[in-house]
Amino acid sequence: MEEVKTEASKRLFIDMIAAVYEGNSTWVRPIDKDIEKVFDPLQNKYFSHGECTRWILWNSDKSKVIGRVAAFIDDRTKNATEQPTGGMGFFECIHDKEAAFKLMDTAKDWLKAKGMEAMDGPINFGERNQWWGLLVDGFDERPTYQMNYQQPYYKELFEAYGFQVYFYQYSYGLIVNQPRPEKYMRIWNIMKTNKDYVFTNAKKNNLAKYAEDFRTILNAAWAKHEGFREMTAEQSLKIMKMMKPIMVEHLMQFAYYKGKPIAMYINIPELNQYFQHVNGKLDWLGKLKTFYYQKTMKYQKFVGIVFGVIPEFQGKGLEGMMVMNLHDIIHDKDWYRDVEMSWIGDFNPKMMNICVQLGAKVIKTHATYRYLFDRNIAFQRAPIIH
Repeated sequence: MEEVKTEASKRLFIDMIAAVYEGNSTWVRPIDKDIEKVFDPLQNKYFSHGECTRWILWNSDKSKVIGRVAAFIDDRTKNATEQPTGGMGFFECIHDKEAAFKLMDTAKDWLKAKGMEAMDGPINFGERNQWWGLLVDGFDERPTYQMNYQQPYYKELFEAYGFQVYFYQYSYGLIVNQPRPEKYMRIWNIMKTNKDYVFTNAKKNNLAKYAEDFRTILNAAWAKHEGFREMTAEQSLKIMKMMKPIMVEHLMQFAYYKGKPIAMYINIPELNQYFQHVNGKLDWLGKLKTFYYQKTMKYQKFVGIVFGVIPEFQGKGLEGMMVMNLHDIIHDKDWYRDVEMSWIGDFNPKMMNICVQLGAKVIKTHATYRYLFDRNIAFQRAPIIH
């Protein structure tokens, strides 16, 4: 086992993944620079309130790297449950239980030495919308940008070690031109004539306004979620500016009631449609290829990256109406094929039910696992949001 500290070991950490997925035509190699950003204190804000390290595992004669793992602590959320809990992630390994257990033991031992009593994995040293959860179903679906895709045998390795499911994450898919349920059509036809409600999309020439509306809705809608931290105005504007090059205005929907922002449904083109052609490299050639495919290929699929309704309007049908509004806008744009919604945890049954009522189906399932260091303590799953 070698802790990643040198430039050479950093390169090995990135490149070893290719051998694990060799021959898998569904897998899309993550962008190398995206992975490195996670471990760069100058680029990852989580280092300001946490710490992280990573390792690579060599085979017996040190001729080949056969595994990798990272471990991290977020000081803001480590005590969100009864046990101080750290994280492990970016786990990749050949199909070998002994090798996998060495990697997991290394992460566990580091976290125990830091005072942790449990570890969640595989998760990100960052936001939940990136690199979060272990794929346990949906291996024939191409991974969306910055979402985990793993080999089927990883589930066996995690559960054999003793990890238990803390919560499942369901990614729902919708066929764009599929008729929406009659119930929602009736409600939508009534609501869109109510002048108190305004449904509109983001405008690139007014990012500051939509960044603030985004922040207002997000902070209110997600306040009850475990581990959520309030977004600042600076952070929201930075996110909007980062998204601007790939932003499609009509895919970023906002709802207002008497001028007050109350709901949002933010979608972007699915970037792995382009990145599948660059093999993880966004050097000059990779950027040229990406630009070429962006200009010549219609984005058949888009993904919902965040959804939110402020508490006062939850349960009033706004969740479904945001989808209905977008459906009205894009149904005549024949290049759109399907949409994948951002994952919904099984701790959020209300949102899961809305997806089903809208005709969406689960196309991928990830699992966030938890491992308790004291094996005599009773395991508890993530609390349900009511």
